[in-house]
Amino acid sequence: MVTMTTAQNALKDIYLDVVSEQLNTKTNVLFNQFKQTSQDIYGREVQRLVPYGINGGIGAGDEGGALPTSEQNQYLNFTTTLKNLYGTIEITDKAIKASSDDAGAFVNLLSAEMEGLLNSSKFNLGRMMYGDGSGVLTSVLSAVKSTGKITVSSVKNLIEGLVVDFYDGSTLVMGGAKIVSVDRENKTILTDQTLTTNFVNNASSYVIYVQNSKDEEITGLEKVFAQSGSIYGVSRATYPFLTSYLKQMNAGETFDEIVLQTVLDEVEMRTGNKMNMLVTTNAVKRSFASTLRPYSKNLEVNTLEGGYKALSFNGVPLVGDKFCPDGVLYALNTNDFAVHRLCDWEWLANEDGSILKQKQGYASFVATLVKYAELVCSKPGAQGKISNIV
Repeated sequence: MVTMTTAQNALKDIYLDVVSEQLNTKTNVLFNQFKQTSQDIYGREVQRLVPYGINGGIGAGDEGGALPTSEQNQYLNFTTTLKNLYGTIEITDKAIKASSDDAGAFVNLLSAEMEGLLNSSKFNLGRMMYGDGSGVLTSVLSAVKSTGKITVSSVKNLIEGLVVDFYDGSTLVMGGAKIVSVDRENKTILTDQTLTTNFVNNASSYVIYVQNSKDEEITGLEKVFAQSGSIYGVSRATYPFLTSYLKQMNAGETFDEIVLQTVLDEVEMRTGNKMNMLVTTNAVKRSFASTLRPYSKNLEVNTLEGGYKALSFNGVPLVGDKFCPDGVLYALNTNDFAVHRLCDWEWLANEDGSILKQKQGYASFVATLVKYAELVCSKPGAQGKISNIV
């Protein structure tokens, strides 16, 4: 007979390892290239000592002259807070009782819930890799009260079932709204909440975040490639070499292999760093492939970690990712990135060790998956980016 104990044991002993493996190795093509480590964790922070420049204790001189003055390596202390990543499943008491005498039905119930958790977690993790840590999904352009339709600037980061918050600056104007429909052609969404007149009148100033996630997300590529401000607590104004190389395409300028090779050469010349991965949108990837095809009968394809296929440009894999910002290509050395984690994925447990907890006021039980982690790039200034690609 299936009991609550049986359910909890299944979540702990069977599903946890499967979910962890999937999230760590099959999230998306970019995330899976970053190593994961438990090093440099101090309490709730990641503190990573990063060398920069060269050791100054070198020189040339007279045969009988003084030797070069000895110098130590130079270091910066990158400090950032571990981010709290959560995923939940909810099982009703009725569903548990209905399958209590049928182990197969209960396995199907748990499998369906875990599959949903996997899909939503992969979506969220993949999206966060390209953000700046603020958690912004998109901005609102307008809203219509009679239909409930909300027009947004982009639907790239939105999907049915996602629960979101609407903010006006730092003020929450509508929270916990579930997206029930996404019109990707017209860039409109519907939520399960009724729009107010005040919401509609001020909609153009609103920004959308994942529920409770404002300013709480992983430090993604947009923060790494910012051209001003600080990174991991260190000022770019004080240390300009922390600013990555940016090539902005001019109006009418064609994106081709010459532009891309120039960026790779510039980054290597300035920093000595060689790129090992190119990430862009699928649209840019297709366009770039079409420019290469006349010169090659068969385009070279690489297989990356996780089984992903990628085009190759001079031996560097070029991949398309649906979450990459439009008109952007990132040139990365993935060896400079690491996901620092306090622990791997775990179930959040009560003091008695139970992981299925009754949802207060409801006849259902909730289990929460948690991971405390942060993405850190040890050489943010030694990466390249092309923007405004048409």
